[in-house]
Amino acid sequence: MRDAVEDIVRRTTTDAVYDKLHEEIVSLEILPGTKLSETEVARRFGVSRQPVRNAFTRLGNEDLLVIRPQKATVVRGFSMERVSLARLVRLSVELEIVHRAIDVWDPSRAEKLQQNLSLQEEAINALDLSAFHALDYDFHKLIYELSGCPLAFEVTLECKQKVDRLCLLSLEKNSEGPSIYQDHRRIAEGLASGNLEKAQGAVRKHLSRLDETIAFIHKTHPHYFE
Repeated sequence: MRDAVEDIVRRTTTDAVYDKLHEEIVSLEILPGTKLSETEVARRFGVSRQPVRNAFTRLGNEDLLVIRPQKATVVRGFSMERVSLARLVRLSVELEIVHRAIDVWDPSRAEKLQQNLSLQEEAINALDLSAFHALDYDFHKLIYELSGCPLAFEVTLECKQKVDRLCLLSLEKNSEGPSIYQDHRRIAEGLASGNLEKAQGAVRKHLSRLDETIAFIHKTHPHYFE
């Protein structure tokens, strides 16, 4: 019984360490190439080294850390190959989701998506980028749910997070909110009309918007890449 309780405490501590380090790595508060010490991180959080080791393992499995025996653990740099793969996987999944959504789409589903679009428009007009980004996230998640494939969104989310971390390095702050919103409208229109070609074409255009930004970051921040 005692071992079970200790295991629960250890997992809870591991989660806390993992969550904080994950947030700092993804937000670039901890930059690529930074060395991390189990001892120093344990001291920082006031915990033993075991939950830190467990958290490191989870972060390593997510390609956020490079863990090498007898060498320092470092925050993994970006890889254009992995970024390209993440983009390919997300595009492939979203094209299939739209294909499945077409088969089940009906007025009630179209109305739910339209409600989200109306809120997006309000957020853009109010220049509330935080609200718009949250609605952007909800828009894509909603299509997965309405298509009957909610769990597939986890795959897309993992791919999206890898690219989002990279794009935080961009010095370009101009919002593409209006363009993204128009992409969303075209996707919704394609679904509502049962036009698969239009819906998938809008998805392709939507996901291609980051290509120039990624190439720009690779050129201007080469030291953060492997």
